[in-house]
Amino acid sequence: MYKFRTMYCNLSDDIHRNYVSQLIQGKCRDTTYKIVDDPRITRAGNVLRKLSFDEIPQFVNVLKGEMSLVGPRPALPYEFEQYQKWHRERIFSIKPGITGLWQVEGRSRTTFDEMVRMDLRYKESNSLFLDIKILCKTILVLFSTKGGY
Repeated sequence: MYKFRTMYCNLSDDIHRNYVSQLIQGKCRDTTYKIVDDPRITRAGNVLRKLSFDEIPQFVNVLKGEMSLVGPRPALPYEFEQYQKWHRERIFSIKPGITGLWQVEGRSRTTFDEMVRMDLRYKESNSLFLDIKILCKTILVLFSTKGGY
């Protein structure tokens, strides 16, 4: 996936690995999918992420056919390793997307299991109408910045 660099270079991903592990296992106190006040993110990166501008380069992935505009977010390999069998269903047989049901319905306010359920619901009811609805809601979410970090 193409993304703007929003983090300092050459830092360990241990903080994220541990956080994601706790989140997937339901042991995390927070219900957000992102680390709040992540020390690895630059000042400019905070602005790009808050406005979701860090997603813009992924349009190259869409043009190359590697991603869709709408679909579940791709998983990092160390995240996927920790998924339960039913979690893995969220990314099988459907291209990952820049935006999705989870991003417009829950954003950073849901648990990991709720996010997976939303992705599975999208996968089961996938349609052009639903994609258009999600794309329209995405525009509203982008301007509200509610739930963004």
